[in-house]
Amino acid sequence: MDGIADMGGTEGWGPTHPPRRGERVFEEPWQGRAFAVTLLSQRVAGYNVDAFRHALESLDRAAYLDDGYYGRWLNAAERMLTRSAILAPGAIDARARNLRGEHVEEPPVPEPARPDYAPTAPGSLRTVDVEPAFAAGERVRAKDMSPAGHTRLARYVRGHTGVVELVQPAAVLPDTNAHFLGENPQYVYTVRFDSQELWGPDAEPFAVTVELFESYLEKTA
Repeated sequence: MDGIADMGGTEGWGPTHPPRRGERVFEEPWQGRAFAVTLLSQRVAGYNVDAFRHALESLDRAAYLDDGYYGRWLNAAERMLTRSAILAPGAIDARARNLRGEHVEEPPVPEPARPDYAPTAPGSLRTVDVEPAFAAGERVRAKDMSPAGHTRLARYVRGHTGVVELVQPAAVLPDTNAHFLGENPQYVYTVRFDSQELWGPDAEPFAVTVELFESYLEKTA
C-alpha cells in the first residue's frame, strides 16, 4: 500500500540529519519502555516482523509523524493488539482517562483472535528449487504497481530501469507474509539505479542501490 511511510524521493520534508556522535539509542526512559512494549505486543498478538511493519506503515499521518519515532511504535503496538483482539478498540484511551482521574467505562476484554501463524524456519532466508530469473549485469525494470496491501517496493523506483549488481539468497516475501498468506520465498536482487533515471536530468549524478524481490522486477524490452 502507498502510505505515509513511503517517503523516499518525496519533497517537502527538509534536510536529513545524520546521527550525532555518541547519540544514545533511547534519549528518554519512556522510549526504551516503548521499544520493549512493542516487541512484547508483537509476540502477544501473534504477529511476524512483516505484519508489524504493515501495522506501522498503515498508520495515518498524525499517528506516524506527530508522536515521534517511538511514539509511532506504540501506535503500531496498539493496532496489533486490537487487530488480534487482545485489547478492545478504545481500551487504552479509556484506561488513560481513568488514570488521569476521570471515570469512564472501559470496554470489556474481547475473545482473542490471534493469527494462526508459525514460520517454517528461523529468520527470513529460505531455499527455493528454481534458478534466479535475472542475472548480475542484466537491465531490469521495477514494476509500476500500487498493491492494495503491504509491499517493500518503494514508490520512487517503480517504473524505472536499473542494472542488477548482485543476486541475493531467497527470502520470505513481506507482501504475503505480512498478511499471513504464506512465506512465498523468492530471490532478492541488488539493483543499481542512476539518480537521473529516478529524478530526471537535473538531478545530481549518483547511483542508488536498492534490494528488490524477484516479483517486483520485469525484463526490459
